[in-house]
Amino acid sequence: MSLHLKQDLDIARVSLLKLSGMVEDMIALAVKSLMLRQGILASDVVRRDSEVDSAEVRIEEDCLKMLALHQPVAADLRRVTTMMKVNNDLERMADLACNIAQRADSLCTHPEFPIPNGINEMATMVTRMVRASLDAFVSNDSAMARSVIVMDDPLDAKNVQVIGVLAESIQKDPSQVEAALHAFSASRHLEQIGDLAVSIAEDVIYMVEGVIIRHRQAR
Repeated sequence: MSLHLKQDLDIARVSLLKLSGMVEDMIALAVKSLMLRQGILASDVVRRDSEVDSAEVRIEEDCLKMLALHQPVAADLRRVTTMMKVNNDLERMADLACNIAQRADSLCTHPEFPIPNGINEMATMVTRMVRASLDAFVSNDSAMARSVIVMDDPLDAKNVQVIGVLAESIQKDPSQVEAALHAFSASRHLEQIGDLAVSIAEDVIYMVEGVIIRHRQAR
């Protein structure tokens, strides 16, 4: 690896870590706004999205420049392409955090509706998955990346459980349909963030081992 390529990779890596911190904060804030029904927190999440979008574009441009100027091969090429994929997944996570915040804002008009505690539990699981996938990326740890993939099934199961609770609440009180649908959407968005964490983990395994495991029984 040339010195210039190493320097550019280090700069892009630092930018990516800053972006990941921003996205983690948005997810945590979105869930807090949902559970506490605080519209002002939801607005703060949405406000931060433009900053994430700008950072995502800058990182992608940096990666494209590296591909054009340095023409990396083998492990270096895998690292640059993985950075681009992780960058895109983080931006999509931020969008989902905004969606959760919007659902939280809508639920502020339904203060009597009980939000299932399972959503908060899902948020804890998702945060752990996102953090572990990014730690795996930073440390080139494919074993940690595989541990993220294993976390996906319990998250999916918790999402099904939350849906069951919401369905039961609708049956008991049909007037709560609108609020329940907002909560259902928030749960679904959390599950999708977990899927993106798995996607990052799969890309880390490719970066480290040179093996594409998507659509395979990696578990």
